[in-house]
Amino acid sequence: MPSNKRHKIMLVDDNPAVLTMGKLILEEYYEVYTLPSVEKLFLFLQHVTPDLILLDIEMPGINGYEALALLKANKQYEDIPVIFVTARTAEADELDGLALGAIDYVTKPFSGALLLKRIENHLLLQNQQTKLQEFSDNLLQMVQEKTQQVFGLQYAIISTVAELLESRDTVTGSHINRRQKYLEALVDQLIEDDVYADEALAWDMETLLSSSQLHDLGKISISDSILNKPGKLTAEEFEIMKTHVNKGVEAIERMENFGYFADFLKLAKAFAATHHERWDGDGYPNGLKGQNIPLEGRIMAIIDVYDALISARPYKEAYSADESARIIIEGAGAHFDPALVNVFRKLADAFADIAEKY
Repeated sequence: MPSNKRHKIMLVDDNPAVLTMGKLILEEYYEVYTLPSVEKLFLFLQHVTPDLILLDIEMPGINGYEALALLKANKQYEDIPVIFVTARTAEADELDGLALGAIDYVTKPFSGALLLKRIENHLLLQNQQTKLQEFSDNLLQMVQEKTQQVFGLQYAIISTVAELLESRDTVTGSHINRRQKYLEALVDQLIEDDVYADEALAWDMETLLSSSQLHDLGKISISDSILNKPGKLTAEEFEIMKTHVNKGVEAIERMENFGYFADFLKLAKAFAATHHERWDGDGYPNGLKGQNIPLEGRIMAIIDVYDALISARPYKEAYSADESARIIIEGAGAHFDPALVNVFRKLADAFADIAEKY
């Protein structure tokens, strides 16, 4: 028999005798609301949400089929289970009701025991579905929380590695913060100006910013005597310095072999492999030219050179923001993608503000 929980049942029928009989059958087990019309049903629904509706089909005004369609069209009521209670016995009538979304079909005059059992079964099923949905929602939340923890750990590890790399290059962690701010500003402006916007919109910004920190990963293989030499590198030393690109790519490819964080590592490899390529083809390590250079590399080329210009290094004094911007702009079509330089022009003051703040 029904559980001890007092579920709310609404019985809608224009026949007073049916309402009286239904209430007598149901009230021992349920909280029952007897309503003589669909109009009354919708008035009551504004104040009480039932666990199940018993709905007659043939009623003056709005009939049962129309009432069910209205219920299903309203997000507030669409999940309330509805059982048709009707004198119609034709199979087509039953199929029509079920097609509209009714969960069952009980004919009048109905058996009290049969009606109670039908209601009990459907409420039990509804309860199980609710519990299953709650379990699914809780499981999804747990997965999302664990995923966030994994990404948080990933970001912490990457940031630490990047800071260690920068500390070897006599640059503080502010260099990392600046580059990420430059990158975010530049990508946002690309989208606003509809310049390479389709590709930029496909990036997840958090993943893009995090992965960009590994663009100089290969510098870990370069000796301090070359990395921090207080003067111009010899031709031989410069050739050694250039190997950091391929060393970084090789390290990222080893990470890819584990099969995790594919999107993150794909972006990281693009940054690492191509940020020293030049628009005119005179860059390294592969001499890529124009749009054969991935967009990640073309963007990082501007960011990396700009930040190197405004930063003091063992072999040079820091340039001013104006002078650094002028060099970037003059490099359009040679070192840098002209379309990206046009976007950079709009951001020169923003880049200067970022450099000063960080």
